[in-house]
Amino acid sequence: MDIKRRTEHMREQPLFQGMGFSKILEFSKENQSIKIEYIAEARHCHSGNIVQGGYVTGWIDSAMAHSVMIPTDFEFSPLTLELKITFLKSANPGIVIAAAKVIKLGKSIAFVEGTLTNESGDLIAKGTSTNKLVPMPEQ
Repeated sequence: MDIKRRTEHMREQPLFQGMGFSKILEFSKENQSIKIEYIAEARHCHSGNIVQGGYVTGWIDSAMAHSVMIPTDFEFSPLTLELKITFLKSANPGIVIAAAKVIKLGKSIAFVEGTLTNESGDLIAKGTSTNKLVPMPEQ
């Protein structure tokens, strides 16, 4: 996977546009990991300039999914069987970094963990996911 091409592809997708996707910072097929930058904007916030938890969850979930898709060369789509997010600090408008790493990649199931940090490196939330691997649908 080429970071520049994948970043451009994601920027074109309405889903990622709505999520405030900025760019893929790094990925490693060997380490089964990825870091993605998002821009948290006022449109993502509720009262008090705090990012709504669904966006925090979505940013982590997206990184976790990509950490599974990259080592499988996008052959599989990781369907979420279980998702757990622990919120540790409020997210506010600005740059946030979603990072994820595959803990175990089996033939049909993947176990993944992810984090969301702000630009200063403060941990905002962490999550885990169990995913069923299904063949990627034809595009």
